Amino acid sequence: MSALSQWLKPSRTVPTTSWSAAGSMWKASPKTFFYLMLGNWLYGTGEAILIKADIGQSAGTVLAQGIQNLTGDTIGWTSFYISIGVMFLWIPLKNKVGIGTVLNIIFVSVAIDVMMPFFPSPDSYALSVVQVLIGILVIGLGSAFYIPSNLGPGPRDGLMTGLHYRTGIPIGRVRFVIEAVFLLAGWLLGGSVGLGTVLVTLLVGEVVAIFFGIVGRVSKPVA
Repeated sequence: MSALSQWLKPSRTVPTTSWSAAGSMWKASPKTFFYLMLGNWLYGTGEAILIKADIGQSAGTVLAQGIQNLTGDTIGWTSFYISIGVMFLWIPLKNKVGIGTVLNIIFVSVAIDVMMPFFPSPDSYALSVVQVLIGILVIGLGSAFYIPSNLGPGPRDGLMTGLHYRTGIPIGRVRFVIEAVFLLAGWLLGGSVGLGTVLVTLLVGEVVAIFFGIVGRVSKPVA
């Protein structure tokens, strides 16, 4: 195996890093809190990049659009409904809510609104595809910073980690299944689907797993 392929080898699970918290999910050292907030902001920035690419949203947004067709509410409110519904699925998985969960719901949304004006709407389809790929990478990096903080993942990421820990299925595959289910449900409810949606569904789980592997190898736990 080449050095590059070894470096990019996906992790099968959430790594333990030098900023991973131990104990309470409502208390954090400054270092842990920094990586938690950095990860959430990057996650929202990645979503903003996808939105501005304008060739299809993430599976969660497609589902929100589909539910919006039924309720007439805004995308913000339908996204909130989805978050609450997904967290009910945490109950049989015995996931716990932490400060990271609350901050994820708040700051990802804030980051999307703040960062969207900083990114272009490409004037060619090829550039839009490139922008989607960049957005996926940023989401993967953000996930690799905030999820290992052990302060509680966001709703969808919590479903991902909960199913992973309960089934032993590699985390990238679990994320793919979740994205595919969200995408199918949103499409059946009338949500809009584009190439960007397909790319996110196919790639984001593996990208998250790759970044988990990188941060796990670079940042070792403090003895």
